[in-house]
Amino acid sequence: MNMVSERIHDAAIGVAIADQPEGLSTFLKPGCAAALWRRQPAVGFQNWISGLSPDNLPEGRIVLRCDAVRSVITELCDISQTPAGPHREQLIDDVAALADIFSDVMQTTYLRLRLDVVTSNACRKFHIDAIKGRMICTYRGTGTQYGISTNGDDPSRVFTVPTGAPILLRGTLWPEKPASGLLHRSPLIEGTGETRLVLVLDPIDDLEDW
Repeated sequence: MNMVSERIHDAAIGVAIADQPEGLSTFLKPGCAAALWRRQPAVGFQNWISGLSPDNLPEGRIVLRCDAVRSVITELCDISQTPAGPHREQLIDDVAALADIFSDVMQTTYLRLRLDVVTSNACRKFHIDAIKGRMICTYRGTGTQYGISTNGDDPSRVFTVPTGAPILLRGTLWPEKPASGLLHRSPLIEGTGETRLVLVLDPIDDLEDW
């Protein structure tokens, strides 16, 4: 685990770099603005998901228990007619595993899960979300972009999360003050023909709020 103090491994100040999923727990330490699990997707899986028709990519938004993620993702794949086979199972297994990891770090039983198929400039402005924390993993296409801002302006140095690498980001409801100044956005892909598949996980502390 490395907590970078300058640009190392394509990361920004205050971003923890984990080589194993257990290292993501550094997200909870003071001064850690984000935690990135540096992993490379298997070539066979990446070729498969990058070659699918956008119509066959699973998508949906739901609040659910962590232990229901696998069955829900399977249903979303059925609805989208994602082709059956080992790579589809790998996708389902990975989303379920990331949900387990994130729920353990955030100590939550319920999650808000989104699988978004993105072809435009969604969330194009640099921002910080009005939540406690969030996990984002881009399975297909360009990953989330982020950087440090000291005055609210766009970051002067922008970093891009590798495809397939999960990142944990703090939101405005994170209790540590002052805020780190780390902002993020979706990459600008409109007009390029690129299609992204993005998983977003948020913790739900009180179901009555949802």
